[in-house]
Amino acid sequence: MSKSVGLQEEVWPELERIIQEHRGDRSALIQVLHRCQELVGYLPREVQVKIAEGLEVSLGEVYGVVSFYSLFSTKPRGKYRISVCKGTACYVRGSMEVLERLEKELGIKAGDSTDDGLFSLEVVRCLGACGLSPVMTINDNTYGLVKPDAIPQILRAYRAAGVA
Repeated sequence: MSKSVGLQEEVWPELERIIQEHRGDRSALIQVLHRCQELVGYLPREVQVKIAEGLEVSLGEVYGVVSFYSLFSTKPRGKYRISVCKGTACYVRGSMEVLERLEKELGIKAGDSTDDGLFSLEVVRCLGACGLSPVMTINDNTYGLVKPDAIPQILRAYRAAGVA
């Protein structure tokens, strides 16, 4: 197996084991992707290639599943995963201003992670809390009726917790 410079050497045997358990089983694609992402933290191209080879599916099919489901990521994610809802209710009530403030405060764009690995930022279509719009989540914590001016204080609390 070709090894990525970015991946730790010790994850490759475990990746191989996960793939080997399902060798040739096309129906196990989502399960294998999930387990490999839990191990690595994301699904870089070389891991997708190995999964495609092992399950005997095309790389295009693997990438199609990875890019369709928001659960999967092709980039490393931060310790704190921030999701900003861009559904209709949230959009109308100011989610774009919340997103812009987050991008400014974090120094990244949606889809990226901070250099320190603390935060990643993504846009989602709906968080299912339309009555609280605009809504964002940070990991399992939900923030409703978010105002852009509240963003620095929210991030400060996570930064303090992240370095402790």
